[in-house]
Amino acid sequence: MKEFDYIIIGGGCAGLSLAYELNINKKLDKKTLAIIEIREKYKRDKTWSFWKVVDHNFEDCVIKSWNNFTINSLHGSHEMVNKRYPYQTIDSGLFYKKVIDSLKKNQNIQFLKDINHLNTKNSFIFNSISTNQIHDSNLWQHFKGIEIETQKNIFDDGIFNLMDFNCDQRNNVHFFYTLPFAKNKALIETTWVSKMDDKSLKDYDAQLEKYIDETLKIKNYEIVYQEEGAIPLFYPSSQIEKNRINIGSAGGMTRLSTGYTFLNIQDHCKYISKNIEKIQSSKLYHIGKKYEFLDNIFLKVLRNHPDIMPKIFLNMFKAPSKTVIKFLSNKSNFFEDLRIILKMPKWIFIKNIF
Repeated sequence: MKEFDYIIIGGGCAGLSLAYELNINKKLDKKTLAIIEIREKYKRDKTWSFWKVVDHNFEDCVIKSWNNFTINSLHGSHEMVNKRYPYQTIDSGLFYKKVIDSLKKNQNIQFLKDINHLNTKNSFIFNSISTNQIHDSNLWQHFKGIEIETQKNIFDDGIFNLMDFNCDQRNNVHFFYTLPFAKNKALIETTWVSKMDDKSLKDYDAQLEKYIDETLKIKNYEIVYQEEGAIPLFYPSSQIEKNRINIGSAGGMTRLSTGYTFLNIQDHCKYISKNIEKIQSSKLYHIGKKYEFLDNIFLKVLRNHPDIMPKIFLNMFKAPSKTVIKFLSNKSNFFEDLRIILKMPKWIFIKNIF
């Protein structure tokens, strides 16, 4: 049976990001790596977006950046501008091609379909496959998005809509998200924060059709791409095992209050690459204990008071844009955290601490 120094289980965003980070930093020149991935071919299947608060390796995979965005609810609309931290969108198809083309040049890296054919006794394993179960009490951010092209120039591609709460909430939290890539092209997503067992919320196609027709007032368009997904808004249950580290969402890299994961994955990969020679004795990487604490309170409020969440989000984004973006991207300091906390309904949040 074959042996490898390192094994990455799952060749998605986290697994490929780690392999790429190790490769470009010459950590695999004298070490072998197996990437376990069942798919035969890679194609665009995801769209990853985030505020660029730190540098990353994939600027050439960014298909659009914005400095301006809006939040809409029944309580009003708010526009924000921040030129320091642009909001970027990465096309997963470009990401896959860049990474795989790079990895194929290193003969020490192999893609395999089944870990059971390997001798893993002496390997260090990085696992990106989550075993999250759907429990009644767990919240998920689930969505479907379609990229449409219109015959006429309809969109203002200089500004995107982060959240539009002017839609049917159905006793949960629901918003639409619009990323205009060009004046005649945009990705439009219907997004829910709810339990996953409520099938009545998953009429995504009807929701999107209604929103495009009645809110965006677009009658003629072509769907050129679509994606669907679900992000767990709870930390994965995993045991600490010798010679094994979880990465990606399986490793707790999803920010629970937002669902943002991509840049957290990149930070984690840099940490692993820097410490790879002593990875067994290195501390486990965390997004940050203070964010875990604050996000858990936030999700309790969301679960118990979904009806007030649109107003809470709108109020939060009335803080300075730099402050909000750094808070949502895990880069805020104590005073910035305080400015966000002071925008929250204090009594409701205090009750949900306990």
